[in-house]
Amino acid sequence: MDARVDRKGKRTRWRKHDTELTLLALPTAIWYVLFCFLPMFGVIIAFKDFRIHGNFVHNVFNSAWVGFKNFEFLFKSNDAWIVIRNTIGYNIIFIILGIAVPVTLALMVGQLHSRKAAKVYQTMMFLPYFLSWVVVSAVVWAFLSYDKGIFNQFLSDFGRSPKNWYMEASYWPYFLVFMNMWKGLGYGMVIYLATITSMDSTYYEAAVIDGATKWQQTRYITLPLMKFVIVLMFILAVGHIFSTDFGLFFQVPRDSNSLYNVTTTVDVLVFKQLKTATVGMASASSFLQSVLGCAMILTANWVVRRVDPDSAMI
Repeated sequence: MDARVDRKGKRTRWRKHDTELTLLALPTAIWYVLFCFLPMFGVIIAFKDFRIHGNFVHNVFNSAWVGFKNFEFLFKSNDAWIVIRNTIGYNIIFIILGIAVPVTLALMVGQLHSRKAAKVYQTMMFLPYFLSWVVVSAVVWAFLSYDKGIFNQFLSDFGRSPKNWYMEASYWPYFLVFMNMWKGLGYGMVIYLATITSMDSTYYEAAVIDGATKWQQTRYITLPLMKFVIVLMFILAVGHIFSTDFGLFFQVPRDSNSLYNVTTTVDVLVFKQLKTATVGMASASSFLQSVLGCAMILTANWVVRRVDPDSAMI
């Protein structure tokens, strides 16, 4: 390398390598500017009585300023407690299972001697991640339909009366948790499995020489080396604790009114309220979720830094 640096170690001229890295990062930078930074201008809509007519920019600047009035409908709703309970409660379960289950499966797949079998299992578990919730909703309907559903066919074969699953609210918390895990399991497992495969094999060779069992290797080598990634995924998941997957809670239950108390989250409520509410109210909800999510990420990272500074993000 022919890089010229001054006494302070700073690079003094632009190199070809810098140009290549810049061009490599350019598409990502453009994407972030267009879809992440420029849309932040629309945050002002949350504080205005925005009406859609004519030019968008003109409407933004000329709409009446209403302050925090758009935020009131979230807290004045009669079902505010139900919505908050569902949003936070489901996400706590998703965070716990979203770490424990993928890590366990990644450890199991990583122990397979057959690389071909590991690839097959990995692909089978990763495939549902690419399915749309609309497609998943149709699959769930095939199982839970009252007339021709597979579950009711089994019940009839055993002499039991069929159930109208879309009217039975007590079952749906389990259905929703299962569907969320089934669809997102492969993505989390791939991340942890990539961490496992990148570990230095000499650690395990030394452990085998010392007579360590598979469980001891997992406990004292694999899990400690995975700690940083596990903590990172936990912090990022905490940032979404006030948001939910709209498709999971709206498409899969097919917007059944009988399931309102167990399927209505903040995102679903905002969508339903848009029939009578304004764009400003929807923007206020999204803005509040973003602010609270950012606060949760910073708080979780602060807690992690106090407990284990080496595992914190910053």
